[in-house]
Amino acid sequence: MGEEQQGPRRRRGQGQLEAMVLSALREADGPATAGWVQQRLGGDLAYTTVVTILTRLLAKGAVTRERAGRSFAWTPAADQAGLAARKMRKVLDAQSDREAVLASFVTGLGPDDERLLRELLRQAEDEGGEGEEGEEGEEGEEGEEGEEGED
Repeated sequence: MGEEQQGPRRRRGQGQLEAMVLSALREADGPATAGWVQQRLGGDLAYTTVVTILTRLLAKGAVTRERAGRSFAWTPAADQAGLAARKMRKVLDAQSDREAVLASFVTGLGPDDERLLRELLRQAEDEGGEGEEGEEGEEGEEGEEGEEGED
């Protein structure tokens, strides 16, 4: 049968596996066990592999878990866009010159993406700058601009 033709198996990248697991979790009606995720993915992955992926996603803040008997039930905390945004912030946070990185990023955008980014920034400003950066920015508006946020 298929066992006899043991050719090289194509390895999936970690990001692809994480996306598959997140997609399966989003299809669940509520919190799902690793076993349910494994079955939803067609049983192609070992149970331990699914648990490892879920644990990595937990460390990244992409899923949450709650005790369900002797195991855990998992829930997505972020969609694909949220996970990508988290990765972008992590890369940005690792750089010493944030302004240079952001400037390089923005100058590399195409006209449509640049227009979209401007619109999203305008919307965020209109909504009061909700989010991590917005809270810090609101404090700074009353005082002088500068490095006062370090207090």
